[in-house]
Amino acid sequence: MGLPKTQRAMQYDRRDNKAHLNEIPVPSPGQNQLLVKIACASLCHSDVMLFEPNDQGLITGQNPVTMGHEGSGTVVALGDGAKGFKVGDAVGFLPALDCCFECEPCKKTHNAWCEKGCQMQGFSKDGYFQEYVVVEARGAMVLPEGIDVKEAAPLFCAGVTSYHGVDDCELEPGEWMAIVGCGGLGHLGVQYAKAKQLKVIGIDVSDDSLEAAKKCGADHTFNPVTDKDYVKKVLEITGGGVKAAVNFTAAKQSYDAMPAIIKPGIGTYMIVGIPQKPLELNALDVALQRYKVKGSSNGMSYNMAPAIEFSAKHNIKAHLTFFKLEQLSEMIDIMHAGKTKGRLAVQFD
Repeated sequence: MGLPKTQRAMQYDRRDNKAHLNEIPVPSPGQNQLLVKIACASLCHSDVMLFEPNDQGLITGQNPVTMGHEGSGTVVALGDGAKGFKVGDAVGFLPALDCCFECEPCKKTHNAWCEKGCQMQGFSKDGYFQEYVVVEARGAMVLPEGIDVKEAAPLFCAGVTSYHGVDDCELEPGEWMAIVGCGGLGHLGVQYAKAKQLKVIGIDVSDDSLEAAKKCGADHTFNPVTDKDYVKKVLEITGGGVKAAVNFTAAKQSYDAMPAIIKPGIGTYMIVGIPQKPLELNALDVALQRYKVKGSSNGMSYNMAPAIEFSAKHNIKAHLTFFKLEQLSEMIDIMHAGKTKGRLAVQFD
């Protein structure tokens, strides 16, 4: 059967700051690209940042633009130069387009800093809340056995991000880690930390998210709103503080509170979630190495496979709630209201 000429897409339009269901052309794959029939597309907090005041440098380009940068699907066509794939492959992928994949930033930090420039799907180029999409073959991979293509989308942002947020802290089995924010990213972070045999403290202002963290294996959980002595309790449990605190939230207040639970001189302050406003760090704390400050991005082609393969090996999955494509605005409202449990996703036929 031939491909359709048009498709449905949920697109952000900055002229009215809303998402609209539009009919757009089905694209054709270019050099080093795959055309993928989307099976699952999931919502990330950075998607919702399109609608919010933000001074963190969020990139926007074409308007309107199809939203979404977490996706999985099946290859239906290959562009020239696309290697290692065939029609029918179940794949996941990352959102970088039009970058070289060869310069030092592309190989060691992030495609966003590519020396030749870069576009990000869901922001400056059409993303994954549509039926068909072109993706960069060099930022895609065939799904390993055990990962369902209709559930895989969150692993290709939330999963890779959570995995490296935990793994890049370089803790040893038996050491203490705090997962700050146990929702869409954090519930995966808890699973990765436990699979690495770490002791985990979950911190969140949502009791529902804390309950999810417990189900994912967290050893202790605390709600700073209802437990004013939580810092003292964390210090007692851990013998002076955690070896690393990984923050998956978009709440600046939660970042401000993190140093109090990190063991001085040996701990890591890991930045993953992006608040609307810049963070404030105590220069003396950093200069005297009270803690090390690190960051973890949403993944790159060079570090994608280890996270996905680890997920398959340890059966780590996002807790998903599914919606229809035209319900994306409802999904956004749920995330804005802080009522997200796990990950919200559109599952396509």
